[in-house]
Amino acid sequence: MRLGLKPGITARALRRARPVRLLVLDVDGVLTGNTVYVGSQGQDYKRFGIQDGMGIKLAQSAGIDVAVISGLGNAQAEERLRQLGVREFHGGYLKKMPVLERILTEKGLSFAQTAYMGDDWLDGPILAKVGLPMTVPGAQPEILRLAAWMSRQPGGCGAVREAIRFLLLAQGKLGQLVKTWRD
Repeated sequence: MRLGLKPGITARALRRARPVRLLVLDVDGVLTGNTVYVGSQGQDYKRFGIQDGMGIKLAQSAGIDVAVISGLGNAQAEERLRQLGVREFHGGYLKKMPVLERILTEKGLSFAQTAYMGDDWLDGPILAKVGLPMTVPGAQPEILRLAAWMSRQPGGCGAVREAIRFLLLAQGKLGQLVKTWRD
C-alpha cells in the first residue's frame, strides 16, 4: 500500500473483510487518542469514545470476537474493555506477534480470519501478516503503507466503530443490526 492511503471502501478491502472472525485492536492511537492526561499525583487518564464501545458490542453480537493487545499495561483500558465484555486484553507487550499467535491457536483461527487495527511500529509485524490490516489517519507512514483499510475518524474518536461498521457491511450483517436496533 502506498503512502497517502485514502479512507474508503475498496473491492480488495471488502474481499479481505468477509472471512474476518476476530478483530484485534491496539489501545493508544486506536481505542484512545494519541494523548495521555497526567494528574498532579502522577496518575494517567485515557479517554475512550462511547461509539467505539457500542461498536465493540455490535461486533460481538454479530459473531466477531474482539481482542486487544497493547504495548503498554494500562488499568484504565483493561477496566473499560472488561465493561464491554472483551475477555482478551493483553497489556504491556512490546512484541505483540507471540500474543496474537497464542490467541489464534486457542481460538482455532487463522491470520486470514483476523483483522488488526494499529497505528505505530509495534503493530507493523502483525499488520503485515493478518488478513485485513487496518489503521487510522494519524498512523506512522510505515503503518499506512501496510494498511488495506483506513478509517476517516482518528483514534479515540470513532475509528473503531467505523472499522466495525465496515466489517459488518462487508459480511452482510450491517443492515440486520441496524434494523434490530431501529425496531
